[in-house]
Amino acid sequence: MAVKVDTKLARKRRHVRVRAKVSGTAMRPRLCVFRSLSHIYAQVVDDSVGCTMVSASSLDAEIRNKIAGKKKTEVAELVGSLVAQRALNKGVKQIAFDRGGYQYHGRIKALAEAARKAGLDF
Repeated sequence: MAVKVDTKLARKRRHVRVRAKVSGTAMRPRLCVFRSLSHIYAQVVDDSVGCTMVSASSLDAEIRNKIAGKKKTEVAELVGSLVAQRALNKGVKQIAFDRGGYQYHGRIKALAEAARKAGLDF
């Protein structure tokens, strides 16, 4: 008999494992990513203080008009470059990447590579 795997629970478990090893500091904050079926969200977090320094998503007004008719990976690239630009404006150059339990593939990879290309150091 086949056993059904709860994919949301499996992702949560992977995320907890990643978070046990990856934490953000003031010198190297954490870039965490969340993706839903329609949107993608990214934020730069300083875990020592417990505050979000910068955030960007596919719902932001700056890129909302640019995403019409684009694929999800292209939207993720826009979000990655936007979060990197905002982080650089705050003085953040180096980050620790938290993929949120997702596989480093597709939208997550597109966001990370766009952030690298915009100037963030992983």
